[in-house]
Amino acid sequence: MSGLGELDRPETPRSPGAWDERSRKSLTDRAPGPGDAAAPSSGDGVAARGGAQPPSAVRRAAADPVKALMHRHRDLCERAVDPLEIAAGLEAHGVTDRTAARFRHRDVFSLAEEMYARVPRDGDAPSRPTEPSAPRAARVAWIALAPLPGVLCAAVVAGLRLTEGRPRLIAAAVGALAVALALRAVLRRGPLRAAARTSGTWTCWLVGYALLGDGLLHTALTGGPDALPDGTAGGPWPVAAAPVLALALSCVPAAVGAHLFTTRARRRLTSSRGLADFSASVRPLLLGVFALYTGALAALLALTGAVLGEPAAYPQALTLGALLLLARLLTVRGHAHSATLVLTAAAAAEATALATVFAGRLPGCGFLAAPVEALVAVCGPAGVPTAACGVGALTLLAHATRRLTRASAHAQAHVHGQARVTASRPR
Repeated sequence: MSGLGELDRPETPRSPGAWDERSRKSLTDRAPGPGDAAAPSSGDGVAARGGAQPPSAVRRAAADPVKALMHRHRDLCERAVDPLEIAAGLEAHGVTDRTAARFRHRDVFSLAEEMYARVPRDGDAPSRPTEPSAPRAARVAWIALAPLPGVLCAAVVAGLRLTEGRPRLIAAAVGALAVALALRAVLRRGPLRAAARTSGTWTCWLVGYALLGDGLLHTALTGGPDALPDGTAGGPWPVAAAPVLALALSCVPAAVGAHLFTTRARRRLTSSRGLADFSASVRPLLLGVFALYTGALAALLALTGAVLGEPAAYPQALTLGALLLLARLLTVRGHAHSATLVLTAAAAAEATALATVFAGRLPGCGFLAAPVEALVAVCGPAGVPTAACGVGALTLLAHATRRLTRASAHAQAHVHGQARVTASRPR
C-alpha cells in the first residue's frame, strides 16, 4: 500500500472528523486481493456485494491510520467514558509513546484523546475530567473499619492474659473469629478492596506461623512439643502475640498508604503527558508508601513488644507485613495471580521447614533437618520466616515497581468513579 509511507512524514496532526457510519463502512470493506474480480459499482460509489473496495476508500484508510486503530480497538473506544481508559487499554496492548509517534501524536495520552473525541456520544465531555471525590459515607466507613482488627486483637490478647483453662481456649477461638471477620470487612471496603477473590488460606497460615511458628520450631528442635500452646510466651509451646497484634494494628497505616497511593497516582495520571513521565512520577510514590508502612509497623512492633513484655520480632514481622501489603496492592490492581503465587511459595517454605524438622527424627533421615538446623544455628528460629517472607517481599516489590507504575494499573478505578459521576449527571 503506497499510503503507508505517509505515516513517517512529520506534519501537524489532523482529525478527519467524527467516527460516523461512513467511517465504519469504509473500515469494514475488504481491500481487493490479487485473485478478486472487479465488480461494478453502484451510483453512490459503494462496492457491490461481492466486489472490491473503491480505490478512494483504500487511500482514505491509508492516509488516516488513527481511524484504522480505532476500528481495531472499536469496543474499547465505544465503551470508554474517559480518554484515560483508552490510553490504559492501548498501553495494555503494547502501544507506547514511540508507537504513538507513528500515528502523528507525541504520546499515547494525546492519541487516546483524539480517539475518544472522534467517537460520537450523546453529549460533550471534557477530554481530561477532574477526579471525582469519593462519597463521604464510603470514606467514613473504611476509616472507621480500619482500626477494628487491631482493637479486637488487643481485646483478644487481654482476654488471653486474664483467663486460664477452658475460658482461655474459648476466648482465643471467639477472638480469632472476630478478628478474621473484622479483617474481611476492611478488605471489602475502601482502598484495600479488590474485585478478584484470592485464597486467604496461605495468608492465614503466614499469620498463624507468626503467632505459633517460631515457638513450635524451637520446641521441635529441642525434642518437643510436649503439650499444646497455652496462650503465653513462657509456656511449653511459646506464643508470640506482639507481632500479630502489631500486624493487626497496621491495618490503619496500610489503608491510609493505599489511599494515598491511589489518589496521588490518579492525579499524576491526569496531569502526565506520556507513559514514561507517569511511570517516573509514580515509582517514588510507591516506594514512599512502602517505606511509610514499614516505618509505622516498626513503631507498632516496638509499642506492642514493650506493652506485652515480649520480643518485638522485627525481622519476621517486618518482612511479613511488607509481603502482605505488596500482595494486597497488586491484588487491588488486577495482579492477584502473582500475589497469590508468592504468598503460596512463602507459606510452603515455612511449612516445609517444619516438616523437615519432624521428618528428621525418623531413623536415617536426619539429613532432612540439616538445612533448617544450620539456618537456626546462625539466625535463630526467626531465620525461617524472615528468609521465606523476605524473599517473597523483594520479589513482589520488584514486580510492583513494574506493574503498579503503568497507567493501566490505575485507570480502572478512575474510570469507574467517572462513570458513576456521568451516570448521575442529568441529561
